[in-house]
Amino acid sequence: MQVSANGIGIEVDDQGLPGGEPVLLIMGLGMQLVGWPDEMVQMLVSRGLRVVRFDNRDIGLSQHFDHLGMPNLAIAGIRYSLHLKVRSAYGISDMADDALGVMDALGLRSAHIVGASMGGMIAQHLAARFPERVRSLTLMMTTSGSRRLPQPSMRVRRVLLSRPDGRDPAAVVKHFEHVLGVIGSPAYPPEPERLRQRLQRMVARSWHPVGTARQVMAVVADGDRSHLLGRIQAPVRVIHGQEDPLIPVAAAHDLVAKLPGAQLDIVPGMGHDLPLPLLERFAQGIVDNAARGRR
Repeated sequence: MQVSANGIGIEVDDQGLPGGEPVLLIMGLGMQLVGWPDEMVQMLVSRGLRVVRFDNRDIGLSQHFDHLGMPNLAIAGIRYSLHLKVRSAYGISDMADDALGVMDALGLRSAHIVGASMGGMIAQHLAARFPERVRSLTLMMTTSGSRRLPQPSMRVRRVLLSRPDGRDPAAVVKHFEHVLGVIGSPAYPPEPERLRQRLQRMVARSWHPVGTARQVMAVVADGDRSHLLGRIQAPVRVIHGQEDPLIPVAAAHDLVAKLPGAQLDIVPGMGHDLPLPLLERFAQGIVDNAARGRR
C-alpha cells in the first residue's frame, strides 16, 4: 500500500497483528522492501510482532526524484577524497524523516527499528534525532561513516559501481547475481535458483538505477555520524559479518565502542547480505534486543 510520509509517496508492506509490537525494517542502498526476506518477516510475525517494511524514496514503488537529474559520482568521489563538501539532492536525514513519516502514517507512536547497510545509517539519524520514537535499535552490516575505518577494496568498489550488460531483465538479474557473488557471504552461498527467483521478482517489481545513484550521493554527503551516536538512548544490537567486503567488520567494533551498552554479534563467514541459514539468528537477535527496549 502507498502512504503519504514526509510529504511524499512511500510504498509500505505491513504484516502481523495490528496490536503487535511494531518493528520497522529499513533497507539499504538501492534495495527494495523485498530485500528483507519473506522468511525473516514471517519469523518475526510468528513471534507476535507487527512487521513494517517500506521502499526508501527513489527506489521500488516509492516516489522517484528523477527531476533532480543524474549525479556525477566520479566528481563526488574526488571531492570526498579531498575532504571537500559533497552536495546531494537529498540527505540521509531526509530519508530518516521519511521513515518517521511512515510511522506517523501508520499511527505508530514508537517502534523497534532495524536498519541494514544504508538503512542502518538512516536508523542512526532516526534514533539520535527522535529518541522517544525508537524502542530498540538493531544495526546490521552498517557503519558510523568514520573516515578512520577500513574501506572496501577497489575491486569491490568497481563491482558496486558497474552496470548491467543491457537493460533487459535477464541482463539486470545476471548483474545482480555477480554483485552479490562478490559482496555476499563466503560461508553461506545462496542456492542459485532461489537467488535467481528472488532477483527476478525484484527486477520485475522495479529497477531504478538513477535512484540508486542519488542514494549513493546521499551516503557520501552524510559523512561521519559519530557525533550523533551519543544521542541514541535506545538499547542497541550490532550485527555484522566477519567477512563483509563492503563494510569491513571494524565498523561494527567502532559502533559498539561509541554506543555504550550496545550488544555485538559478529557472524563468522557472513558477508554483506542476508543468507537464508542465518535468518533465524537475525530474527532472534532482533527479538532479544526488543525485549531490552520494552516500555
